[in-house]
Amino acid sequence: MRGRPPPYRPAAAGAVRASARRPTCAARHPRRRRPGFGRRARPGRGRGRCPSGAASNSRLPLATSTTEAVRTGPSAPGVLTALGDDGKDGGPSTGGADNAPPPPTATGLADSLRPLLKDPALGPVRTASVVDVASGKRLFDAAPDRAVTPASTVKLATAIAALSARGADHRIATRAVRGEGDRVVLVGGGDPTMTAEDLDKLAKATAKALTGDKDKSKSESGPKVSLGYDTSLYSGPVRHGIGPNENLAPVTPLMVNEARLNDTSRGPAPRSADPARDAADAFAESLSDAGVDVSGKPAETKAPKKADRLAVHHSAPMSALVERMLTHSDNDIGEALARQTAVADGAPVSFAGAGDAVRKRLAKLGLRTKGTHITDGSGLDRAGKVPAELLTRILVLAADPERPKLRSVLTGLPIAGFSGTLDSRYADAARGAGLVRAKTGTLTGVNTLAGSVVDADGRLLVFAFMTTGTTDRQGAQKALDKLASSLANCGCR
Repeated sequence: MRGRPPPYRPAAAGAVRASARRPTCAARHPRRRRPGFGRRARPGRGRGRCPSGAASNSRLPLATSTTEAVRTGPSAPGVLTALGDDGKDGGPSTGGADNAPPPPTATGLADSLRPLLKDPALGPVRTASVVDVASGKRLFDAAPDRAVTPASTVKLATAIAALSARGADHRIATRAVRGEGDRVVLVGGGDPTMTAEDLDKLAKATAKALTGDKDKSKSESGPKVSLGYDTSLYSGPVRHGIGPNENLAPVTPLMVNEARLNDTSRGPAPRSADPARDAADAFAESLSDAGVDVSGKPAETKAPKKADRLAVHHSAPMSALVERMLTHSDNDIGEALARQTAVADGAPVSFAGAGDAVRKRLAKLGLRTKGTHITDGSGLDRAGKVPAELLTRILVLAADPERPKLRSVLTGLPIAGFSGTLDSRYADAARGAGLVRAKTGTLTGVNTLAGSVVDADGRLLVFAFMTTGTTDRQGAQKALDKLASSLANCGCR
């Protein structure tokens, strides 16, 4: 692409708005009309809300990951595409066009939002920030600089830090290398999304490299090796401070299927107590199936610094990992991406080190971080504190036409009433369904919501509403949804 990239515009917002009160099946599933947007729909998974083939909650695909023998694959092309000219086709405008609609007024927004912000369901502590993306002007606030527990909205910080530190096209590598003597070492690079199939392909590529690409029959003896596995990329405890929890596996740089012990792909699940060892055991079994004679049990070790590489598996690009993390609030990816920032910036690759690396990366991006305390990449730690103002500034930065590599912070946001953690919400706030895109945050007594919305005049706004001390989770979520919906349906002048 040459010249100045087009500004961010939420996908199909105009089409969805036309039928926002009673959306058609097509409007309810804009991802089916825009390749690469959100999750791929699969026939027969519509959960009864649309005809067969119009799935509404199918699994988000992870952009293609790769496994290669010896040779490193090229960096993936950017998945962030131009989202249209600046308001020229009737879609929402981020400014810059002569005919751009005016933003809401501060008085108009206050008249709309303040009564909703008084809802008792929101608890005793309520902070808020609403910013016009085009001008960068804050139009509404309530204690916007007060740092409070963000819960999973901290993943917005995790996402933009990782994209800035690593780049949108970066892929995380899991390598098989030659160790000392006959040893093969499986080296974890921090990819929590590697599947059992990916690991099997890596083992087959490793076997091929060991045999010199020669096909051997089962009657022939293959090369004899011992197997080690290297988890030295990370330091510090592998367990989050919350202790064993089905929402997060032990955090290691080597794992398969997020260390899940069942066939789920997201949400709470029983987890392995030692994901790296389990991955190494599975790798050894696949090597044996591929004709390699593996002696003994895999042992934890450290690969030589200049080890010869036998094979490598690359994750999906960073932009796709960010989208998956945000859409489904994936805690395992959140912790992994915070550590990718730490690796890139030379910080300790631990819970504390990664959290501090994320905060410092935000400061490098020019964001004000006073009062911010990031203690993990997932938001499970209640000790983390983030102001609402910072969350909105992260979203404004992600919409900057000069920073297209940050765009997946926005494209990964769940769509109200349709995808990810907002799939089952907005039933009672129908006017926001399909119009609000936001990251949710939920802990006991904490409810937060931060994202983007196009107002009734087509103006792009970003918002953050944060509450602490709530006692009714569903009531608090509905109150937050009403706040965001009011932005979608308010010209507010």
